[in-house]
This record gives sequence, C-alpha cells and structure tokens, in this order.
Amino acid sequence: MFVALRDLRAARGRFLLITLVVVMVALLVSFLSGLTAGLAHQNISVLQRLHGDAVVFADSGSSPSFDSSALSADQVQAWQRAGGVVDPVGIGHGQATRDGSAPTQVALFGVDGKAFGNQVATQPGTIVLSEPAAKKLAAAVGDRMSIGSGVFTVARIGADDWYAHTPVVWMTLSDWQSALPRGGAATVLIVSGVHDPAAANAAAHTRTTSVSGSYQAISSYQAENGSLTLMTIMLFAISALVIGAFFTVWTIQRTPDVATLKALGATTGSLMRDALGQALIVLLIGVGIGVCLTAVAGTFIGDAMPFVLSAATTLVPAGALIGLGLVGAAFALRFLATTDPLTALNQSC
Repeated sequence: MFVALRDLRAARGRFLLITLVVVMVALLVSFLSGLTAGLAHQNISVLQRLHGDAVVFADSGSSPSFDSSALSADQVQAWQRAGGVVDPVGIGHGQATRDGSAPTQVALFGVDGKAFGNQVATQPGTIVLSEPAAKKLAAAVGDRMSIGSGVFTVARIGADDWYAHTPVVWMTLSDWQSALPRGGAATVLIVSGVHDPAAANAAAHTRTTSVSGSYQAISSYQAENGSLTLMTIMLFAISALVIGAFFTVWTIQRTPDVATLKALGATTGSLMRDALGQALIVLLIGVGIGVCLTAVAGTFIGDAMPFVLSAATTLVPAGALIGLGLVGAAFALRFLATTDPLTALNQSC
C-alpha cells in the first residue's frame, strides 16, 4: 500500500473527484433501495402476514388479480368440499368517516378465519383499524366509524398494515359483504392442506398461486417494484463502469511509474494488490459517506414518504457497490500485468 497511499496524497483532486462520484452513486442506490422497500411495504405488507399454502382467485381468463377476482358462494363451497382449511377473504376499497369528518380511503378486509392471525375483527359491527388508518382518521378504541351504509365500533388498533398504498380496516366477512355487496361471497380463498388443488380448481373454475406469487396480483406492486428494481440494477452497473473507467485511465497514465517499479524489482502481484487496495480505500470512504447520508435522510423523512431504513436497504447495497467497484477496478489490472519495464522506460526517454 506504499505506492497507493502516496498516490492518494499526491493526486488529492483526482481521488476527491472519484470519491465524490462514489458518494453520489452510493447515496442514490441506498436511497432508492429504501424507497423501493417502502413502496413495497405499503403495497403488500398485509399479504406478508398471510398463513396458508396457496391463494385462490376466480379464473377470469387472465393473470390473477385482486381487483377483478370475485368468488361466488358456489365456488367457495366447492373448495370447502375439497377438504383442508379454507378461509374466504373479502378485499375491496371503501371510505371511512368519523364524526362527519372528510372521508378517508381505506382497504376493507373481511375475514372470519385465522389466515391473517389474530389482528382481525371477531364480532359483527366491530372493526380493527391498522395503525396508519387510525392515524389518518384520528380514531381510538371505542370510536364509531361510518363505512358505506353501516356504522361500526373500533374494537382495537392493529399493526402497520397496508394494501395497494391504502391503510387496512379489518371487519367480519358478513360485514364486508354488506359494505361491498358487488364483491361476491369473497375475493380470494386462503387454503391449506387441500389434497387435490387441481381438482378443486377444475370444479370451482378458479386458479391458485403461492402466497408470495399473489403479490404480483396487485397491479401497482408489479409496476413499481419492476421499474425501481431495474433502476437499482442500472445504478449498480454504472458504479462498476465508472470505477473501472477511472482506474483504467489512472493506470494508463501511470505506465512509466509502473515500469520503473517493475525495473526496480516490484512484482506484478504486489502492484495489483496495491492498485486494488487503492480502489478499496476510495470505495470504503465514498460508500460509507453515501450510506451515512442516506441513514440521516431516512431518519428525518418520517412519514413524508414511504421509506424503509434497515440493513437490507443500507448495508446490503453498500456491500454490493464495494464488490462491483472492485470488479470494475480489476479490469484495469491487465495494464499492470502487460506493462514491459524496458519498453515503457524507452518510451518515456
């Protein structure tokens, strides 16, 4: 690292510039990762609590969709006759009001079983508000809420549940059917332990997906997650190209110095380790500052935008950036390996 550290001191401006570029890339990647996780949380957090083997949708002839799925009572009974545990779930959107205040858009989930754990309402005429729904409605336990044509009592404040960027309100399935009479008997079924799902699908004219596969049945999740993930991958690729291009140019400019070191007895391996160490120092400083800036920004954002600050959105992207940066810098090593001391020294004379 002797040559690398002297280079860093002698060419402060150049290395400061590339470090600043790394800081900006790390800030963009980690912030975009936090935003992607935040948007995903507001899309599918309620589905991530599902307990079951599969999710059953009405077969509409296209890809499964929560918006278009509506199961009849006959379809529900066909699955119940197949055995196993079958929990009908009603999902829809509605408006909730409290004391004549402005209506708030909420996602209405009608559930009687244990597919979502113990967060759901258990008595007709009562509802369970998710934390974001309670904040938006400024509601507490015991308050009376108007949803559709019905009036419900808040029995409990639940967890941080979202569906398609809308806070969740839990109610019994019968109350859901009354609030959304056009939604059918249920929107989907959560099934477990069914011996022959294919036969049940054929009899009920339905189709099944895994719990994780059901996330794709939310149209907003497909669009947002796909585009933001593509942007993150492109930023990773750009970081590797930028680091690789910088150290390639830097190595070519140092060809006479490298030739001199080789003539003095420096091995190619030591020069390669020195160059990679130099790149690692720049990456550690740049990525570290970028991730710290993201952590500070994420702390102060609060509820202003959907943002998740965690190890998965900071440390994982940081490690990936450092690894890809070293891969990019490694492409410059071929110039160190192919530099001929005599040829390079003759060209410099």
